[in-house]
Amino acid sequence: MPRRPPTPRGKGLFGEAPSEPKPAAAAYRANIDGASRGNPGPAAYGVAIRDGRGEIVAKLKKYIGRMTNNVAEYYGLIAALDYAESHGVRAIRVESDSELLVKQLRGQYKVKSEDLRPLFERAQKMSKAFDSFRIEHVYREQNREADVLANEALDETEGKTPGATTTKKIEAPGIKTEPASPKSAPPSSQPEPRKIQARFRGGVLYLLEDVELPDGMVVDVSIHLRPKPPA
Repeated sequence: MPRRPPTPRGKGLFGEAPSEPKPAAAAYRANIDGASRGNPGPAAYGVAIRDGRGEIVAKLKKYIGRMTNNVAEYYGLIAALDYAESHGVRAIRVESDSELLVKQLRGQYKVKSEDLRPLFERAQKMSKAFDSFRIEHVYREQNREADVLANEALDETEGKTPGATTTKKIEAPGIKTEPASPKSAPPSSQPEPRKIQARFRGGVLYLLEDVELPDGMVVDVSIHLRPKPPA
C-alpha cells in the first residue's frame, strides 16, 4: 500500500492563515477657528483641512451673522466634521485654539451656555461616527490659517479687501525685483499758492494786498524778517 506524503502539522485544519491587517489610513487634520468682532457681533468661522500627507485639501470660511466667538468656534468644528464625513474620511484630528471648546468636547468642562449646548450635542454626535476622532488645543500661532480664513469671511461681508492691512511684498528666491518707475502725478486742480506781503503792527498782521477770503479760512504764513527802512 503506497504511503501518503507527510503534510505539515495542522495544515488544512483551520483554513488559510489570516492575512496581515492593512495599516490604518493616516488621519486628516482640521484646524478650526471662530472670530467675532464685538463678541457678540459679526461672526464667521474658518477651517483648513489637510489630508494624511499634510497637503491642504479644503479651505472653508463662512459668515454666520451676529454671534459670539465661542458659537463661531463650534460652527467651525461642525463644518470640519461635516466635510470629513461627506468625503469618506474615517479618521480626523481637530486642532483649535479655543481651550473652552476642546475641554468641553473632552468632557473636562461642562456646557453651561444655552447657546452652545445644541451645538455641542451635535458636534459630539458627529464625532462618534468616525473610526478615530481626536481634538487638541493649540496656540494661536499654530492655528493661523484658520484664523485668516475666518477674518477673510468677515472682511468680505464688510466690503473690505481681505488681507489689505497685512499685504507684504514677497520676492522669489534668486530673483531681484526692480522698483516700479514713478508715474507723473496728475495735474492738481487746486490753484498755486500766492505770496502776499504783510505788515505786523500792534499784535495784528495786516495784508498789503486786498484778498477776499471766506470766514474761517486757514492760511499758511511764512515769516521773513527784513531790516526796517530808514526814517
